[in-house]
Amino acid sequence: MKNKEEIIKSSNYIILNPYDFYGKWDCVFKNDNPINIEIGMGKGDFIIGMAKQNPNINYVGIEMYDSVIVRAVQKLENEDIKNLRLIRMDAKEVEKVFNKEVDTIYLNFSDPWPKKRHSKRRLTSHEFLLKYDKIFKGEKKIFQKTDNIDLFSFSIESLSTYGYMLKNVTMDLYNNMIVGNIATEYEKRFNKQGVKICRLEAYKD
Repeated sequence: MKNKEEIIKSSNYIILNPYDFYGKWDCVFKNDNPINIEIGMGKGDFIIGMAKQNPNINYVGIEMYDSVIVRAVQKLENEDIKNLRLIRMDAKEVEKVFNKEVDTIYLNFSDPWPKKRHSKRRLTSHEFLLKYDKIFKGEKKIFQKTDNIDLFSFSIESLSTYGYMLKNVTMDLYNNMIVGNIATEYEKRFNKQGVKICRLEAYKD
């Protein structure tokens, strides 16, 4: 897309210097409301929907690809959502941006990194769970949705081994619908195709 860099830089929703707000995200939102983040927000349907549904919770969407995050920015052109901000960055830097400030992490349709040698790149790997320890404010909460059964199985084992307690685990979300579920772009497409969606909630003190 032409002018994507300009579109991103001119958006009031994009935080261009997220590292400057390490430990100071209350200054960004100008309140002490809980902060929930989505890592790999795609084109933004989920994070935008969650922010609209829950005005008393602050949301930060993280996406590393310009070509994707610009689509979310375009959806927000005529919106005024005060509890939403977006960051363009690699997820592996997340502990350099938040300091014991995050309430909940959402991982929706993350790259499954199917090859065994790439397992450390999966967002529910031990390596990433260590990073998340540094950004959670209190009780650790991770909510995941995926169409990839291998990633889901990996996540169940990884989270359980790390000490998370799993709740509301389903391998067929649309036959066990969660109240208030907000669908991502991928989720809408997969559901129309009859692809089953897996979902879990993970909690750790």
